[in-house]
Amino acid sequence: MLALPVELTHAQARACLNTLSLGVRAAAGAGVVVDASALARFDSAALAVLLALRRQCLALSQSFAVAHMPAGLADLATLYGIGELLGVAPAPSA
Repeated sequence: MLALPVELTHAQARACLNTLSLGVRAAAGAGVVVDASALARFDSAALAVLLALRRQCLALSQSFAVAHMPAGLADLATLYGIGELLGVAPAPSA
């Protein structure tokens, strides 16, 4: 399981993606799960990192999932219309 850091903003995105990309390549055919439970401070760059990791997994025919996504990040993903790509369940209809 790969893990996101406590803070993932534009300032950390490139380094974080580079580090996690190594983990994706090391998974070698296995499914990749990214643990987001530690993530406390983030901006939309966190979504960009997750989408880039998802693309890498798809290119390597690996499954991809995000575990323990903070509610705020899930809301942001839904707002941007990419929630389904990251496994965010759709909000119930009112």
